[in-house]
Order: sequence, then structure tokens, then C-alpha cells
Amino acid sequence: MVLSLERWVGKVAVVTGASSGIGAAIAEFLVDNGITVAGLARRSELIEEKAKQLSAKPGKLHAIKTDMTKEEDILNAFKWTEENLGHVYILINSAGVAKDNFLRNGDTADWKQTFDVNVMGLCIATREAIKIMSANNINGHIIHINSVLGHKVVPFPGINVYIASKYAVTALTETLRQELSVIDSKIKTTSISPGLVATEMTNFDIECSEDSENILKSMPPLKTEDIAEAVGYVLSTAENVQINELTITPVGYKF
Repeated sequence: MVLSLERWVGKVAVVTGASSGIGAAIAEFLVDNGITVAGLARRSELIEEKAKQLSAKPGKLHAIKTDMTKEEDILNAFKWTEENLGHVYILINSAGVAKDNFLRNGDTADWKQTFDVNVMGLCIATREAIKIMSANNINGHIIHINSVLGHKVVPFPGINVYIASKYAVTALTETLRQELSVIDSKIKTTSISPGLVATEMTNFDIECSEDSENILKSMPPLKTEDIAEAVGYVLSTAENVQINELTITPVGYKF
């Protein structure tokens, strides 16, 4: 199997959560490989700054201010991308939220935001991308940035709702694969499930309990670049090959 991103060069990818962390690393990786990226995030100014830094790269990064909890924002982002950049060939659902709380006394607004971003935003973006791909006979690729916590409940205090949202992503990836298979679609779906990755989201200095912080500090983290390279790997597979699930953990991972 020859691994190459050549067939995606010049094509359009949408990356959600592209302002920081894993999403930002994925956007940069794709631009480095000649792909045009629509980066969606609330902090679009961070994407604009990154776009300037990448201006000499083979691809191009565009910032679209998008709140992934608002359906209208997501719809407008895809509409702008289609009208200004072209058809969407790749969707990377990387936007994610984790709030430190407990079911016994947690905050309803935090629970809702977690599911709105991690599940509903992912569903809406996926639907819009598939509409475009299907209407234009594009054998595209939908990649969900999941988590090892979407497959196993671990003794980590205060992230019960986050784990539940990632279990939903695991189920949604497989149900989407089955939906597309039934209609003989060649659109690929992949769930990428990393262990702990060093990002803003895993730096719980403000919101995290002392117990959670101590656990995080004891665990070896992955780099955001590790996940970006994993995205490159699944995108580079032959058209007849689909990686349904890719789990990535650092050496020495405890769970």
C-alpha cells in the first residue's frame, strides 16, 4: 500500500475547532500537504494569524468564525466554503469541549455545551459535508476526532458527561458507516481515538479539581502533531481501504 495525499492536493477540507490544539495542528498539516482548509472556530482571529504564518505553504488556510453550538453558524460556514472555496472533500470534526463536573451536582449549562459541541455540532457538520459530497459524486472522507474515553470508562473524576459524549461519537461513526454502506456510497468514515493530548482543553488549571490535575500530571501526553499525522495516515490509504477506528496512545499510558 502506497501512502500518499496526492489525490487530495488542491481539494477542500473543513476542520472544526481549528483555532487551537488538535484542530490547529491538523489544519496546518493539511495546508503543508497542498490542501485548501476552511478552519471553523469561534476564535477565528487565531486562525487568521496562523493563515498568515502559512502563507508560503502549498495549501491555504481560511478562517470562518463559527460557534459549533449554533446550527446557523455551521450552515453558513459550509455555504461560504462551497461558494468561495469549492466542494468539500474532507471533513475533520475536531471541535471538542470538556468540563470538569459531577452528575451529583454538575451545571446543566456545562452538560448542554458539551453535548452541543461534541455531538450535535459534529452531526450537523457531518450532514452538511455529506450533502455536498453526495450531490457532487465526491468520494470524500469524514474523520471524527474521538477519544480513548469513547471506548472505556476510566477512573477519572469529573468528566462523566465528556465520556458520554465520546461514546456517542463512537456509535455515530459506526452508524454513519453502515448508512453509507447501505446506499453504496464510497465516502469513508474514520474515528481517531487518542489518549491524553497536550492541548488547551487538557490544561485544567482553572476548572479542574486537584485530583484530576494530579492524574493528568502523572500521565505522558501525546503531541497535537501526533494526531495530525494520524489524520494524514488515514487520508493516505488507497480508495478501497477504510480505517474504521484508529486508537493512539503514548508509550506508558496507564488506561
